[in-house]
Amino acid sequence: QVQLVESGGGLVSPGGSLRLSCAASGGTFSRLSMGWFRQAPGKEREFVAVITWMSGSQYYVDSVKGRFTISRDNAKNTMYLHMNSLKPEDTAVYYCAASRNPSPTVMSSGGVDYWGRGTQVTVSS
Repeated sequence: QVQLVESGGGLVSPGGSLRLSCAASGGTFSRLSMGWFRQAPGKEREFVAVITWMSGSQYYVDSVKGRFTISRDNAKNTMYLHMNSLKPEDTAVYYCAASRNPSPTVMSSGGVDYWGRGTQVTVSS
């Protein structure tokens, strides 16, 4: 069983930056596709980004392209989400996700095997 723990959330002003981390344990991290989802108040959970385990390819939802960067450090069993130029509409609970499937489209469609508990990101002046 894989456990995922997010950290790094907080309050930031519009235009600011944050880095979220997701520490994984209990599985072979290098064989997991890793991703981020988010859920804003009153809205459904949405896919944000994924980085695959097989090729390291990265995919993003259009609304964060050019602002967010997903990365992973297999030696540390940790994934990151670097968020720049944050906007109020980025406010949400951000969830770490893992999938044993190497295809990015599986995770982007909601095919997730493991979830973290989430970390709050609030963008407000």
